Amino acid sequence: MANVHILDHPLIQHKLALIRDKNTGSKDFRDLVEEVAMLMAYEVTRDFPLQEVAIETPVATATTKMIAGRKVGLVPILRAGLGMVDGMLRLIPAAKVGHVGLYRDPETLQPVEYYCKLPPDVEERDLIVIDPMLATGGSASAAITFLKERRARSIKLMCLIAAPEGIKAVEEAHSDVDIFVAAIDKQLNDHGYIVPGLGDAGDRLFGTK
Repeated sequence: MANVHILDHPLIQHKLALIRDKNTGSKDFRDLVEEVAMLMAYEVTRDFPLQEVAIETPVATATTKMIAGRKVGLVPILRAGLGMVDGMLRLIPAAKVGHVGLYRDPETLQPVEYYCKLPPDVEERDLIVIDPMLATGGSASAAITFLKERRARSIKLMCLIAAPEGIKAVEEAHSDVDIFVAAIDKQLNDHGYIVPGLGDAGDRLFGTK
């Protein structure tokens, strides 16, 4: 799993435990997911290049560093990925946001596309695909394929929790994509849910069943 990065910072792990708790209500769940996404964004952007710039402080001229003209695109997979966007935008406010709508067929467990809207300059941006759960890997792999078909030059995948099956599927389909996760769980159950996981992220975010 050379391209898999487990973000095990204590704050991330603490908040992830609260997210997993079945007694955490929708409001707290949303707040926690946003906070963890912001903390994860700190690590996902660690390789952004810097350039030296001259600025005037109140005291003197200083040579310091700023991100070197990086253009970022956030691509949440609907609908659960929406819960992570605001947290990332707090750290990367200039990022553009696209959306990929997929649902998993309950019989075949395969992804079905129903929506795709991306920034027009997608080929010029470093894209971060966002989805709380990486279960079978079908939705994430399909979303990445859509982006590559639109000439995306740089893609990362960021998820809260992954199953080994999902990681394997994405690695086999897209060996060039780095995967960032807060935890890798044990397995999938017969219904394609991550065990122990956190349940249905979309339902818990939006209070649906």
